[in-house]
Amino acid sequence: MLSKMKNKPELMKLRWVGAAVLLAMYANNGWAFGIDDVAKQAKTLAGKSFEAPKSNLPSQLRDMKFADYQQIQFNHNKAYWNKLKTPFKLEFYHQGMYFDTPVKLHEVTANTVREIKYNPDYFNFGNVKHDPETVKNLGYAGFKVLYTLNDKKKEDEIASYLGASYFRVIGAGQVYGLSSRGLAIDTALPSGEEFPRFKEFWIERPKPQDKQLVIYALLDSPRAAGAYRFVIHPGKESVVDVQSKVYLRDKVGKLGVAPLTSMFLFGPNQPSPMVNYRPALHDSNGLSIHAGNGEWIWRPLNNPKHLAVSTFTVENPKGFGLLQRGRDFSQYQDLDDRYDLRPSGWIEPQGDWGKGRVELVEIPTADETNDNIVAFWTPEHLPDPGKEMNFKYRLHFTRDEDQLHSPETAWVKNTLRSTGDVKQSNLVRQPDGTIAFLVDFVGQDMSKLPNDTPVTPQVSVGDNGEVVEQSVHYNPVTKGWRLVLRLRVKDTKQPTEMRAALVNGEKTLTETWSYQLPANE
Repeated sequence: MLSKMKNKPELMKLRWVGAAVLLAMYANNGWAFGIDDVAKQAKTLAGKSFEAPKSNLPSQLRDMKFADYQQIQFNHNKAYWNKLKTPFKLEFYHQGMYFDTPVKLHEVTANTVREIKYNPDYFNFGNVKHDPETVKNLGYAGFKVLYTLNDKKKEDEIASYLGASYFRVIGAGQVYGLSSRGLAIDTALPSGEEFPRFKEFWIERPKPQDKQLVIYALLDSPRAAGAYRFVIHPGKESVVDVQSKVYLRDKVGKLGVAPLTSMFLFGPNQPSPMVNYRPALHDSNGLSIHAGNGEWIWRPLNNPKHLAVSTFTVENPKGFGLLQRGRDFSQYQDLDDRYDLRPSGWIEPQGDWGKGRVELVEIPTADETNDNIVAFWTPEHLPDPGKEMNFKYRLHFTRDEDQLHSPETAWVKNTLRSTGDVKQSNLVRQPDGTIAFLVDFVGQDMSKLPNDTPVTPQVSVGDNGEVVEQSVHYNPVTKGWRLVLRLRVKDTKQPTEMRAALVNGEKTLTETWSYQLPANE
């Protein structure tokens, strides 16, 4: 008995040690899968020759029109996790048209990784003619995420992963607009763009109390492979935390990190060439950059007649994005597509990204069905093939664009373009062959300035333009200041660069308005 009593403390100690080990193991392995598991696969892929994905789609589904593809709808009552008490549900996209190669989907839990097998019973094919035998072994083209965002009684689609490495996310009261991508390669280079694709996804099954969803993705392309971790936080402003580990297979001409893709057809700075009841038609109307030195830059978008590429050298950017400034319905007048509800996309880098540049690509388009705007960060130097690149950033989908700035920095509310003219002695305005731009600056601190504050412009114009007028006027409607800039273009076949900001003495009051008047405008 004494012997047993003597051994009891040692026994209790062993039990505590065992419990501690189990607890540590559980803490370190809360999930059966993680970013490092994807990274191993990505690095292995990068060390091998690229294997192009093969289509398994029968011709009757590959050759269909978009209207037919839209008929293939997921049966909402069969949403994945529908019978579980999870805050998020999944629905899947069927293969069809140019979505002709399947992506693998997996569900991740604390101790399992299980493939989500294709099941044709998930879908209603409508009037689409198909042979059930030919579709039974197909796959999914992508997936969407559902969450009760706007109404507690209704699950809303808040995210979509479909095609190449594209994904879209929206917040409360928003509708889909611009898209994000995992990676862009050689965008706007003569050699042609390479489109990496997410070939495989792993999605963590959320717990009942979770307010975020974790998604892993494996990216592959002829010259790169990568591992991605997305954490989606839905809300009024939905946020996605992105972690990526990228490995090059071969040298690339240009690597686009955190790319955003959008559409600009026309707006007040570039009115529609045809009569249109809509004053503006775009998913985004400008590129905003918060440079590492604290400077803010605003670049209004164009729909040029020729491909246009603008670069902004920035070291350790604090943020950049394609924004939809202007939320009044009257600015768009479109009841069908609600451009006033489309979100801005704002990239907030985590950590130092080093030297590089933000690049804006503007592509001519004749209608709103084509995304013609791309913006991304490109590093100054790229590592040798096989070396790991790490990029972390927070992606905001927001309608509160004015909240991105600090109160002391005024921002551009409007860029208006007009035929330049001169008021005659009889008060009639006579066009004089110039082009006029009216730029409205507004801001929290600026609105508190007396209207007789000596605000002056700092304007610079490239060699292709001659400034005829630059003046600043207090705007009592916006409680800001309006810059009037009139210039004469020397060669209409060449683009014209302009920059402007407002100052009070030596103090800069505003972000920098940076505009490129396209050639042949």
